Amino acid sequence: MSTGSFIWYELMTHDPDAAAKFYGAVVGWKISAPSESMPSGQDYRMIMRGDGGSAGGVLRLSQDMVQHGAQPCWLGYLHVADVDASIQAMVTDGARVLMPRMDLPVGKIAMVADPMGTPFYVMAPIPPPGKPDAKSDVFDVKASQRIRWNELASPDLTRAKTFYAKHFHFQFNEVMPMGPMGDYCFVDHDGVRLGGIMQKPAENPGPTGSWLFYFGVPSVAEAQRAITANGGKVLQAPHEVPGGDWVLVATDPAGAAFGVVGSKGA
Repeated sequence: MSTGSFIWYELMTHDPDAAAKFYGAVVGWKISAPSESMPSGQDYRMIMRGDGGSAGGVLRLSQDMVQHGAQPCWLGYLHVADVDASIQAMVTDGARVLMPRMDLPVGKIAMVADPMGTPFYVMAPIPPPGKPDAKSDVFDVKASQRIRWNELASPDLTRAKTFYAKHFHFQFNEVMPMGPMGDYCFVDHDGVRLGGIMQKPAENPGPTGSWLFYFGVPSVAEAQRAITANGGKVLQAPHEVPGGDWVLVATDPAGAAFGVVGSKGA
């Protein structure tokens, strides 16, 4: 994987058991029992796909995390070769370190906020034993039960494009005008269109931006029914996007925002 690839995704939530029920119904994932390898006894669980692979992880929010401002949300991990060097370079350009570097058996990680306050992780992974060429497959532009699209709504579109282009090699080769909402700037990376960046809509609360991740599903209509039946809330109704896929945006019962993408379904 190269610098700037999305290599992991994490749900931070108060109740992993409730999350397991919800995302099992909506996406088809299974969430494992807590891992025993996390530092300080943190409750961390793996999100498993139907094909046996991983889709990411779930971290239970502790009371200390909540007291320091953490709320239920999805965060992405961006690949870097050197966590310390990357952090230093980003801080020079206005980023903030939210969680200092942590050394785990799977690699080094840190949580950073971009200059506009949008949080994300950086990670220098360690390949599994005996698999030096292993690559993450949690992101796939076509597959169900994987993240298929990564979308940033930033309060400063121009600065965000400059920041992510410099530090993560994002390229912006195509723009889709959205009228009063401004431009939707597609993100290309390593020959793959991994998502888009746009100006944060004025009606969205809060001064900072946020990443939104779209999960692949066979039927957006079925996902919508599962969301509402299991305590979630649809924020943007299903609609067609360029290329013929359908998407919707929702929150889970704890308030974490996400999207789904797939065929329209019935």
